[in-house]
Amino acid sequence: MDNYMNELVYKLMDSRKLETEEYIYLIRYRDHDTEELLREHAVKVRKENYGNEVLIRGLIEVSNICKNDCLYCGIRKSNWRTERYRLSEKEILSAAETGYRLGFKTFVLQGGEDAWYTDERLEKLIRQLKKRYPDCAVTLSLGERGRESFERLRAAGADRYLLRHETADREHYRKLHPQEMSFEHRMECLMALKELGFQTGAGFMVGSPFQTTENLARDLKFLEEFQPEMCGIGPFIPHHDTPFSGYSAGSVELTCFLLSVIRIICPKVLLPATTALGTLDPEGREKGILSGANVVMPNLSPANVRGKYLLYDGKLATGAESAENLLNLKRRMEKIGYVVVEKK
Repeated sequence: MDNYMNELVYKLMDSRKLETEEYIYLIRYRDHDTEELLREHAVKVRKENYGNEVLIRGLIEVSNICKNDCLYCGIRKSNWRTERYRLSEKEILSAAETGYRLGFKTFVLQGGEDAWYTDERLEKLIRQLKKRYPDCAVTLSLGERGRESFERLRAAGADRYLLRHETADREHYRKLHPQEMSFEHRMECLMALKELGFQTGAGFMVGSPFQTTENLARDLKFLEEFQPEMCGIGPFIPHHDTPFSGYSAGSVELTCFLLSVIRIICPKVLLPATTALGTLDPEGREKGILSGANVVMPNLSPANVRGKYLLYDGKLATGAESAENLLNLKRRMEKIGYVVVEKK
């Protein structure tokens, strides 16, 4: 580690922020010593805020129907090979009931931008979930909506909303999304969610096509300034039926390094060790937790649709990724010194 890198590492640990140019240097010239020092500090910060606890979230993938045509996504609207599905209200409530029995205290309703899920339908669903499980949180991850829609969902009882910003660089955003989607609107949505009192989640893919070190540095600067309550990052993994099918997957090692940096700049953030990490590396989930992550999200969706919510190739939905195998997940966390807890 050179003197300047040493200076940057200690500046980050002390002040929890860097200039964009400093983040660029930190990412570009990191070495094993840099990674290890920041990893150890990230774990220390996480333990100060969460101890050895790993929080579980029950993921319910409500629909793979989407009006958008994002170039990286396996459920993009122009992928005619995708076998589409949409869960009914009854199926969603049944999945939540199963999750509650297993000990889950947060339900994450995730899906494509499916117009069937109107404000009225979602309000009714959220109210039913909160009435049946008043000790649980409801997180939504249903894409971009208008401010009035967000306001209605918040009033109905939704606690959190996860909307990955995908990239904090306008030009990079254009390369990943269709023309009708805009960087400005994505940012407007995130600001509205914060203002309305949601615990708000942002995030990005590591190693997405055309991504540069400068892009990643801007992502870190955005997170540092925005201070999301949740942040989902994971390595990019291509899907064979998208325009990005020929691109290489992102790096597990770089993802884990960035998890450590994010934990330091956002000490209390809910930071998942994502399914994408576990897809690329059999021990990816554990590596994420050991880098500062503190959340895992087993799948509560009905078994017959889990293979259809295929955002990228090889996406895990069984084994420790499935809610039914919670005991397996608990054992894996215990092996690395952590304990899975049921908290909202």
